[in-house]
Amino acid sequence: MFPKRFVLKRLLLLVPVLIGVATLVFSILHLSPGDPALTIAGERASQEFVERIRADLGLNDPIWVQYLDFLGNVARFDFGESYVINRNTSVREVLSDTLPVTLELALYGQLFGILFGIPLGVLSAVKQDTLTDHTTRVGALAGISVPIFWSGPLLILLFAQVLGVLPTSGRISSVYNVGAIRVTGMVTIDTLLAGDWDMFWSAVRHMLLPSLVIGVYSMALISRMMRSSMLEVVRQDYMRTARAKGQGAKITVLKHGFRNALIPVVTIIGIQFGGLLGGAVLTETVFAIGGIGTLLVEAIEVGDYPIVQGTVLTFAFLFTLVNLVVDVTYSYLDPRIQQ
Repeated sequence: MFPKRFVLKRLLLLVPVLIGVATLVFSILHLSPGDPALTIAGERASQEFVERIRADLGLNDPIWVQYLDFLGNVARFDFGESYVINRNTSVREVLSDTLPVTLELALYGQLFGILFGIPLGVLSAVKQDTLTDHTTRVGALAGISVPIFWSGPLLILLFAQVLGVLPTSGRISSVYNVGAIRVTGMVTIDTLLAGDWDMFWSAVRHMLLPSLVIGVYSMALISRMMRSSMLEVVRQDYMRTARAKGQGAKITVLKHGFRNALIPVVTIIGIQFGGLLGGAVLTETVFAIGGIGTLLVEAIEVGDYPIVQGTVLTFAFLFTLVNLVVDVTYSYLDPRIQQ
C-alpha cells in the first residue's frame, strides 16, 4: 500500500527547509563583497548608469522588501536574468540547458554504482574472509581513494588513446544536431525517443567514460556499506532460525536478509546521488561536459548572483526530493517506519 499520509507529511516538512535554504542564500549573497549593479554596468560605466541599474533591480529598497520579493520570485521559480554568463537570458532558461547534463551524468553514474555495488557487497559479506571478500574490499578501497582528476585522464588515456574505442570528450559526436530533437535535454534519452540509433549509440559511447569515472566511487562506497550491513543482518536470530528450519542459504539471504540490509544502503545511495549533482564539476571539466556544476563555479568566479542563487536553490530542491524518495523507500522496506 502506498503511504500517502506519510508522503504528505514529508512534503509539508520540505517547505520550511526550502525557505531556510532560500534565506541562507539571500543572506550570504547580500553580505558578500561586490556590487551587482557595477558588475552589470561594467567598471567604466558612469555612476548615473550604475544607479539606474540599482533602481531597476530594487537594490535601493529596504533589505526586508528585497527579501520578500526574493521569496516571491523563488516561489514562482523566477530567479531573474543572468548578469554576465548569458546576459539578458533568464536564469530558468540557463538552468534548463545545463541541469539535464548533470542529471544524466549523475543518474548513469549512480545506476552503475547500484548495479555493481550492491551485488558485490552481498557477495563479499556471504563469502566473508575469503579471496572473493578480500578482492572486493581492496577494489572498494581503491575506488574510494582514487581521485577523479587522476582516474579520468587515466581512463581517457587507456580507452581513447591506447585502445581507441571510446571518445575523449563531449556528450555526442559534433556531426549530429541534438537541438533539433531536444525533449528532456538528456542526449541518450532524446536520441532514443527520436529512434535514431546512430545518434543513440554515439551518445552512449560519449557518456560511458564519464559515467564510469563517477560510478566507480559510488560503487565502492555502496559495496562497502552493503557488506557491513549484510554482515550485521546475517548474525541476527531470525536468520539463524530460518537456516535451522531447513531453508537454503541463498533463499535465507535474499528473502530475509537482503531487504533489511538495504535500509542503511538506501541512505548512502540518496546522499551519494545528491553529492553527484553538486560534485560532478571535476568530471564535467575533464570530459568537457558543461553541466550545472561547472555553471555554478563560473558564476561564482564572475559574480553572476542570479545564476548562483538559482543554481544553489535548484540543488536544494533536488536534495529535498532525493530525501523524500529515501523516506518513501524506507517505509516500503520497513512499514514500521510509518508509525
